[in-house]
Amino acid sequence: MVGTRGHPRFRIAKSAEIEHGGDKIPCSVRNASISGAALVLEDLAARVPTHFNLLITEDRLTLPCSVVWRRGFWMGVRFEDLD
Repeated sequence: MVGTRGHPRFRIAKSAEIEHGGDKIPCSVRNASISGAALVLEDLAARVPTHFNLLITEDRLTLPCSVVWRRGFWMGVRFEDLD
């Protein structure tokens, strides 16, 4: 856990998809907290929009996200308000 984060993150390894406008991009969730997650893309050339839905089918979750940072195949996202 990095000390500057507002919530602790926990290591996980779950398959997921980034969904936007009907397109789906495969990825993996590598760590997560109640406020966000770190994703690993399978294809660096994939164009990921700033806002999208993260689909974690194993858990039947659809989470609206916004990108906070990008580094190579890695991407940090913040979960948007679910109200």
